[in-house]
Amino acid sequence: MKPLIGTHECKVDAKGRLPLPAALKKQLAGVMEDGFVLKRSVFQKCLELHPMSEWNKVMDDVNKLNRFVKKNNDFVRLFTAGLKVVEVDGNGRIQIARDLIAYAGIDKEVVLSPNSMILEIWDKDSYESVVDIAELDFAALAEDVMGNVKSNEDDGVS
Repeated sequence: MKPLIGTHECKVDAKGRLPLPAALKKQLAGVMEDGFVLKRSVFQKCLELHPMSEWNKVMDDVNKLNRFVKKNNDFVRLFTAGLKVVEVDGNGRIQIARDLIAYAGIDKEVVLSPNSMILEIWDKDSYESVVDIAELDFAALAEDVMGNVKSNEDDGVS
């Protein structure tokens, strides 16, 4: 699966159903039949939609943890808290459970924001405040994170 591209604004209905935009469904076409895992984000008050194939890779790493170490066991419990297996229905929607809607503070309008192979689902107002450039010096962050990354061309790798 290739990384997802494109931010989308959508609306969740009163029953928690979220229609996936056509452009996003096209990118997810190869993985939709396997379903998804919907869970709380670790670092933000948003949700993460993991294609099942990607979720299985994450869990392969998590399952390597020694569960007889308390902090590992606590981590696994918190990491998987509230997760749900979801499928795209015949109308191209996913169902978001009420506890996850409450966790993410989702009202009605949401932003679907790709983060590599994961789709983040944000309440629109929360998303706007997180990406507000005035609150974060993005240039400094970009330099700290990407400033020392060498491209394949720099390494002589093609």
